[in-house]
Amino acid sequence: MRNSLGMEMVTVPAGAFTMGQEDGDPDEAPVHRVVFRRPWRMAMTPVTNAQFEAFAPEHRACRGRRGFSHDDDEAVVHVSWVEATAFCRWLSEREAMPYRLPTEAEWEYACRAGSTTPFWTGAALPEACCRHQEDDWDPTPVPLHVGTGPANAWGLHDVHGLVEEWCSDWYGPYPAEEDADPTGPVTGLFRVTRGGSHNTDRHHLRSAGRMGALPEDRHWLIGFRVVQAVAPTTPPRTAAPVPEVMSGVDPRPWSWQAPSGPWFAAPISFVHPPRPGDRTPFYAHNHCPALTWCANGDLLAIWYSTTGEAGREMTILASRRRAGQDHWDPASEFFKAPDRNMTGSSLYHDGQGTLYHANGIEAAGHWANLAMAVRTSHDHGATWSTPWLAAPEHGRRHQVIAGMSRTPQGWLLQPCDAVWGMEGGTALQISRDGGRTWYDPGAGTPPPVYQCEGTGGTIAGIHAGVVALRDGRFLALGRGNNLPANDGSGAWRMPQSVSADGGKTWRYGASPFPPISGGQRLVLLRLHQGPLLLISFTDAADVAQPSGLDFAVVGGGQRRGFGAFAALSPDEGVTWPHQRLLTDGVERHLDGGAWTGGFTMDRDHAEPRGYLAATQTPDGVIHMLSSRLHYQFDLAWLTQPLAGG
Repeated sequence: MRNSLGMEMVTVPAGAFTMGQEDGDPDEAPVHRVVFRRPWRMAMTPVTNAQFEAFAPEHRACRGRRGFSHDDDEAVVHVSWVEATAFCRWLSEREAMPYRLPTEAEWEYACRAGSTTPFWTGAALPEACCRHQEDDWDPTPVPLHVGTGPANAWGLHDVHGLVEEWCSDWYGPYPAEEDADPTGPVTGLFRVTRGGSHNTDRHHLRSAGRMGALPEDRHWLIGFRVVQAVAPTTPPRTAAPVPEVMSGVDPRPWSWQAPSGPWFAAPISFVHPPRPGDRTPFYAHNHCPALTWCANGDLLAIWYSTTGEAGREMTILASRRRAGQDHWDPASEFFKAPDRNMTGSSLYHDGQGTLYHANGIEAAGHWANLAMAVRTSHDHGATWSTPWLAAPEHGRRHQVIAGMSRTPQGWLLQPCDAVWGMEGGTALQISRDGGRTWYDPGAGTPPPVYQCEGTGGTIAGIHAGVVALRDGRFLALGRGNNLPANDGSGAWRMPQSVSADGGKTWRYGASPFPPISGGQRLVLLRLHQGPLLLISFTDAADVAQPSGLDFAVVGGGQRRGFGAFAALSPDEGVTWPHQRLLTDGVERHLDGGAWTGGFTMDRDHAEPRGYLAATQTPDGVIHMLSSRLHYQFDLAWLTQPLAGG
């Protein structure tokens, strides 16, 4: 059958198959039998530019973006699930017969065409089906002409590795029992894509491989093909179980009581494996935390868990320290776009009952081409809004950094790394409408020149902390792009950036603080009592002989200390007279996780590295996370000198 757009439709026979792969990714199990009671027709190839633009001629402006899909007969990309389903409705009216996206089960069945191997071609994918099957930092343009590779046994072309193809289903866990004409879960966050694409490792091109994206997302990896058939009437499966971090959340407000006198609590771990039998993915590398408080007295922490930092398996896990408890719950999954890298998370409580979650979502692996998604909660994190793409273009300047804050006039500030490397600066995303829309004031401004008194549109240093000053300016401190000290000593200092025009341009200078490096991330925030708080490290993590800093001790004098320290500024960052090493002097042997590993805390040594995140609860307690540990202290403790001796 050939329709009026020139689509060749082939018949997929009724039958049954085994869905999933036993030795594949965790979400491809349990392997289960699926039955199809009626045949249907499926397009021989993905939808092309010419075919899609008969419906949406304005899409022609997307041809060639990032170097892909120039010609009429190349697979259309930069199409969202919403747009793909709208095309199907339009085509149904045009042809006077039903067109739709395939279900996920229909797609895998048709792709396999009777095969049971990883690919319909067997255990391996031949070169004739490949188009630069490597996950690179930036995609390599390749032709996407449809129908140029071999067809499977049922006459379908391009099912492995041309473009990912939207399916109708929400993404969710598989059932264990046999299924007939399944339609997927009743709801979810992400719509399924199948088949893998160009610029993707072959592992993700297997017949059983599952991917997904927000329905509004669009980029150079995703296209679609259509089915000509009435939609299955099988009721959808129930939604996935609620993760532990969103379960049993007490809705009652908490009565906050400040600690009496200076207070520091022994660090405890907030990263714990999931409960036995829980299917939450939990990998060896747990890193990059974010933290906020809830009005019911709970603390909420999220972080990424992964095998490799550039991996597609990376997921965002979460834990809750419930009010009145002295321990954190086991980890549960918080946010995960299937087979996308999820680098960068942020949590923030606006003090008025709204929690904000911002997160990066990659097009593929690595973290060079992130979009920024945002969602909110009004019930202490028990439920969350549908995520929206606040910065929808996959590219630079979108790597979310823990440390969202709010200006006195109510603007939300979200720092995001502007680059994927070790140096190059931080961008600032700003929302003036409670997080619905965001803009990058520094985008498109002249490239920065990181030198003393230089200016540019990007904050100096990656992983920057940003605060709004009382006079309307923004102050930022970052890692890398270090500057020479102002005292002529020849030493290097952490860069300081100040913007007087709402983040459009920044003026750079040397701060009074030592530089930090790999495995380290600072905190910069304003305390309820008014001072600015910086938490950083006395030495870069990669130096062979740490220099340390001198800290005041009881009775006068100073003592050299090493590791994480706090500094307070009562005058908007002009001076930082109070500085304290983050240790109570008790000797402890601790595991900092991630890049930190084991270390000894004692009177002269605090944690030597870690990605830091912090929040201050209404009782005045400052809660700080490193890559694995949870610290608690208050302002009175910070302003005390170290013990003498």
